[in-house]
Amino acid sequence: MATLIMELALTRIFSVVFYYHFAFLAISVALFGLGAGGVFSYVVAARPGNVYQKLGSLALAASVSVLLVLWFILSRESNDVWTLTAVYFAAAVPFFLAGTIVSIAIAEAIERVHRAYFFDLAGAALGCLMLILFLDVAGAPGAVIAAAAVYAIAAALWYNQARQDSLRIVAVLAALLMVTLMVVNGKTRWFDVHWAKGERIPDERFSAWNSFSRVGVIENKNPDGSTYWLIRIDADAATGIATYDWERGLTEDERAGLLRQGPGFPYALRRGAKTLIIGPGGGYDVSRALASGSKDVTAVEINPLIANKIMQEVMVKENHGIYLRPDEVHLFVEDGRSFVRSSAEKYQVLQATLVDTWASTAAGAFALSENNLYTSDAFYDYLSHLTDDGLLAFTRWGFEPPRESLRLVSLAMDALKRLGESDPARHIIAVRDEATKINGWGAQDTVLVSRKPFSAADLEDARRLAAESRMELVYLPGQHPNNAFGQLLASANPADFWNSYQYDVSPVGDDRPFFFYTVQPRDLWNFVRNANQQSADYKINRAVPLLFGLIGLSVVVTALILILPRLLLGSRLPKQKDVMKFLWYFLCLGAGYILVQVALIQKFVLLLGHPTYALTVIVFSMLVASGVGSYLSGRVIAGNDMRLVRVLSAVAVLVGILAFVSTPLVTAAAGWSLAAKVLLTTLSVAPAAFLMGMPFPSGLRRLEKRHAPSVRWAWSLNAAASVLGSAGAIFLAIYIGLRATLLVGAALYLCALIVILATRQRDADLPA
Repeated sequence: MATLIMELALTRIFSVVFYYHFAFLAISVALFGLGAGGVFSYVVAARPGNVYQKLGSLALAASVSVLLVLWFILSRESNDVWTLTAVYFAAAVPFFLAGTIVSIAIAEAIERVHRAYFFDLAGAALGCLMLILFLDVAGAPGAVIAAAAVYAIAAALWYNQARQDSLRIVAVLAALLMVTLMVVNGKTRWFDVHWAKGERIPDERFSAWNSFSRVGVIENKNPDGSTYWLIRIDADAATGIATYDWERGLTEDERAGLLRQGPGFPYALRRGAKTLIIGPGGGYDVSRALASGSKDVTAVEINPLIANKIMQEVMVKENHGIYLRPDEVHLFVEDGRSFVRSSAEKYQVLQATLVDTWASTAAGAFALSENNLYTSDAFYDYLSHLTDDGLLAFTRWGFEPPRESLRLVSLAMDALKRLGESDPARHIIAVRDEATKINGWGAQDTVLVSRKPFSAADLEDARRLAAESRMELVYLPGQHPNNAFGQLLASANPADFWNSYQYDVSPVGDDRPFFFYTVQPRDLWNFVRNANQQSADYKINRAVPLLFGLIGLSVVVTALILILPRLLLGSRLPKQKDVMKFLWYFLCLGAGYILVQVALIQKFVLLLGHPTYALTVIVFSMLVASGVGSYLSGRVIAGNDMRLVRVLSAVAVLVGILAFVSTPLVTAAAGWSLAAKVLLTTLSVAPAAFLMGMPFPSGLRRLEKRHAPSVRWAWSLNAAASVLGSAGAIFLAIYIGLRATLLVGAALYLCALIVILATRQRDADLPA
């Protein structure tokens, strides 16, 4: 429980202190530490002394190290490569100690390993639930301190088994101290983020954590000395707070300022429109709709801290209660895509402006909620919820050559063809705001997609508005400019354009929902050498080389853990060839389990409507079901290789079925209640997860009969393979899709099956 709380709380802290890409590193740190600890357990086990006392001392050391690691991470003032290296190895210490503990415990309890593994998984499942509570109540630093308290409680339990009363009292006092510190820290903020992304966080009027972000409100000054307020998410992404006085009414300058911008374009074309806004944040898009005369504005904000706490309480005076206008503005706290899918309404304008938090969720850095907003399947949903004269308006960063905004066009083309529109070029307008920033951070491109072809009046209004607002018309139907937008829309075969274009701007679907990653593998080195490091594009795509690096690191870690025990075992190295072959079984299980889990989290985000829900339901369900499977594995498999083969076959079949039926299930249940969606998700993943809990403890018992010292080695390899699998899952999902990732996970269980059969040949020679 402590280890899972620590691991997932670190994803939140890494996202704030460094960049969201590095949050995924927390998973690698945890699994690397667990694997290395398994190797180190050979050294601890070889030393004389009471095993329970050793475990108690390790757990108490883990508790203290958690606090020291938290202080070390939060006190870093830079994020250069040396700082990241130091943080990586420092953060691995508690996981290293935890890996040593669990490895020794499993090896000592090998005769009842199915029970030990059951409680291990049950504790992790409980930690998954407790994490959400700790993040919401105490923030990420408080959640880490809570993990320290749980480690200390574990130490007290071990010392009690060792009959060491004085040491047990010390551990209990340590746990009480940690709990007290967690409560006090909620008010004093001794442990909190003061440096982020290499810069000191400015004074904040308000700040708070929840399960998927840290949100702060800061005051800034305009060049003319006037004040404006920003909501910052994870000390990075920001949304401005609209401060218009709606009771007084807007001046003509204020109204023009709102409508003569790219995001104001749809309201200038469709004044008074019935509107749906995804990700309204501080209320600027809502203000644009109201400024155009709209009387029915639906705003769907995913973050309750922004929607409720900041906009309706802390900053309500400054924003003049824009979200407290029940006759005009209807606010919902929900994922935008899920809201659209379950809605029976149709709108004249559906808008999303720069909706990307660059903040990792607890599900990992690449499982961003916004990804499911930007797919061709999502655009099909949006366009299906528009009236015949309706407009879809998405604003993204504009670069030269274009990337994000051009991919929006690709998504629209794909969705329009599915809706039976044969000429997408007549449905799209693209305008560019702040074109002078095209070679810097990025201009703002707004892509308008109409449900039906734009009329001649629409096109004339667009020309006039662009001229009045001094915006660049990047693409207009009837004009085929010699730029990427015109070339794509005029192309007889868009696939040829996508294949030859220097960035990946092809449409992405729900099976591969990674809209933001436009760097193709063939251009990776060129991107690393030549990218503009001050641009929004670099900030996003730098995750891609990091992912490649993480996979390389994972391969090295796995190789080290495969080699190191050979040195530690020495003369106890297994002589039987089958034992060495059999160790590959645990590599397959470790990588296969995490591949399936990560892919399922991504798959069910769309159904459950929030990454935190997907993480909690999928991980909790899988851990509980796997724990029950582990508990019953002794009876079901009972040391029989052919039964184990049948279980592995059944896992591969069930995961394969999930790969093909999960998408239809998610689509069919879009309008269900949350409770029904949770039940459906649990029932969908539980059968496979139940069987996935059996092979690992059964394999450990099988290995113990052949060479008992190798049990801890197998546990370490399983953890190390999980490092490789966690990075590999995201890599595969980005480049081949989630369904294929699930099928690769199923194939790894078949590989484990092959290892069982390959090492079974000489079993007849073994004593019964």
